[in-house]
Amino acid sequence: MDLFTDDLARTNPGLVETVVSPRSPLVGKTFGEVRFQEQYQVNPIAIYSGDRGYLAGLNDVRLNMGNAILLQGPWDRFRIIRNQPQPRALTFASPLEGEILRPEKAKWALFWLALALSQIIFFKIKRSVALMSGAPGMIITGVLSVDETYHSVDCITVFIWGGLIPLRIALEQTGTAAFMTKSVLDSIGQVSPVVLLGVIGIMTSIFALVISNVGTTLLLVPLCMNVALMAGGDPWTAAMVVGLSASDTFALPTYQVNALIRDPADIEPLTVRRRGQL
Repeated sequence: MDLFTDDLARTNPGLVETVVSPRSPLVGKTFGEVRFQEQYQVNPIAIYSGDRGYLAGLNDVRLNMGNAILLQGPWDRFRIIRNQPQPRALTFASPLEGEILRPEKAKWALFWLALALSQIIFFKIKRSVALMSGAPGMIITGVLSVDETYHSVDCITVFIWGGLIPLRIALEQTGTAAFMTKSVLDSIGQVSPVVLLGVIGIMTSIFALVISNVGTTLLLVPLCMNVALMAGGDPWTAAMVVGLSASDTFALPTYQVNALIRDPADIEPLTVRRRGQL
């Protein structure tokens, strides 16, 4: 069984539904005549022709254009079949869900990641520049293809960040964030320290969704410490609440980092919330 561990892993084989394409070399032939399993290295499970389905004797069924074929096999073989030049033998009616695994490229991936991180840590290069130097290296060494890199970009995340970045700049540079914070704290008046800390925590979490965690902490710590001091509370407790609340946004799926990995990793919002609360 150890010999077939990779072939039987859940992430490797799968089932897909295909259709015999027009001008396909399979039209008018049987699987046995074209030696289908040897040529494509996938297994036919069923053939549907019109209102009739075939589950046995598949090698003797003569194929026609439009016949539906259920196939089982490795995802990488399905991608090879799908990317064949025209006229293709089969058209895929269901999406390919498996990931392309390249374990032989793991060393290159670790090398480029270490190179990018070392530029940030030791040479004080901006993160965006350092990470962009590692991305082309992964493409050049074959860790990722250009198409895979393009399709890995999540458009939803791009739009979220594209809207939050100018909003963050506007809040910081115009003094709107400081004004809103002072206005909220002034409007609540004289309240108990517990209520004051609760307001500070909620306000910090909201700002941390728009402004970065560090920016939110630097902005709100001095303001909240002064307000807590004037209200007769402990300013250090207020500062601690700001720090914890700024980090609590990891429990929200709209946080920038969570939004970046949520769709590629197929993570549900509830899962993000549970992990973030830990």
